[in-house]
Amino acid sequence: MRHAMIVLAAASLLSACQTAAPPAARTPAATLPSTPAAIQLAASIDAYKSLVAQQIMAANGAYTFSGRLPPMLPAIVVLDLSVGPDGELKSVHVHRSRNSEASAAALAAVRRVPAFFPPAGHLMRRHARTFDFSETFLFNDQYRFQLRTLSGPQ
Repeated sequence: MRHAMIVLAAASLLSACQTAAPPAARTPAATLPSTPAAIQLAASIDAYKSLVAQQIMAANGAYTFSGRLPPMLPAIVVLDLSVGPDGELKSVHVHRSRNSEASAAALAAVRRVPAFFPPAGHLMRRHARTFDFSETFLFNDQYRFQLRTLSGPQ
């Protein structure tokens, strides 16, 4: 019985010693206040895009819609995003759009995300400074949007 108590005490001490990574090993995404998605590492490019899309949607609840897409979308905007290895948004610009109001809404939606995106360094090509990808904003008649990455087959 005494031996079991010593083992439990030792296990308790060991588990108390295991804390988070030292501050030098943390990425800015893990140290800044942000959504839980911002501290996850994506296993693939598609998984990364999904995490980013979830953050954009979470930061723009008043500007989004859910459910089935309308048969005729009044506006579609494709944005090109460049993210640094730590998840910092380096640039965002319109790749394709025919509607300036929807373009402005899509750019504002990305800039509304309050903190870093998930770290992207592990997905970057060797010697690259940024991880570059596109996201498509699908707008309804009220200029609310869904993101193509999350909309699924319709």
